[in-house]
Amino acid sequence: MSADPAPEPDSGPLLIACALGIERFALRGAGTGAGAVTVLRTGMGPRSAERAVARALARGPGRPARPGEPGGSGAGTPPRAAVIATGFCAGLAPGMHPGDLVVADETRDPAGSTVCTGVRVLADALSRPSPSGPRRAVHLGPVVGSDHVVRGAERAALHRTGAIAVDMESAATLRTAVRHGVRPVAAVRVVVDAPEHELVRIGTLRGGISAFRVLRTVLPAFFHWYRSSLLPGGELDGHASPPDHPGRDVSL
Repeated sequence: MSADPAPEPDSGPLLIACALGIERFALRGAGTGAGAVTVLRTGMGPRSAERAVARALARGPGRPARPGEPGGSGAGTPPRAAVIATGFCAGLAPGMHPGDLVVADETRDPAGSTVCTGVRVLADALSRPSPSGPRRAVHLGPVVGSDHVVRGAERAALHRTGAIAVDMESAATLRTAVRHGVRPVAAVRVVVDAPEHELVRIGTLRGGISAFRVLRTVLPAFFHWYRSSLLPGGELDGHASPPDHPGRDVSL
């Protein structure tokens, strides 16, 4: 099955939220021929993500970002946008490698949990061989939020809760999104380090480069998930995660 093209401008809104400039750079193809897609750079940390996403979703159709506002491509984001949180993460499960993909079936942090939409559709799309990048292993399970970089013993403790990955923005992004109205939400992260492959700095070691290359390949799957969310009674209905999760490896 061929990858879906980017949505047409009148298909409806899709907001892709990431924290870092390097993540935004990897996703730079999202705006090509897709006026309905906004890639929002939120800044690092849960508070930055919450503020930036709330501002984007409240902005309303056609109101461009003001100078100095974080993120965005300049296009206003209409209400009820589908929202995907993406970027890099730390893997928690033994056997994960830099460049592996994580699809959240839910995001968790001290403020609560958010169930993700269309988990099967998104994981299946990401599991397809990519003609433009390396083969991608896909892991499906809970993603936990943190306000700091997690390493060593803390990483192992989070894994014992059932989480398979940790990042600083996904939980805040999706929680904020659903607070502003019922909408499809998802979180897809690329493992930049893992229990056996801890990194010091993103982008300077092999794991960071691998994660960047994989992040460049995810947009067709995002667009497929988004198109599925537009179908009346479509593929995203009954979006709870499959019963044999968390933590199932769904790679082909």
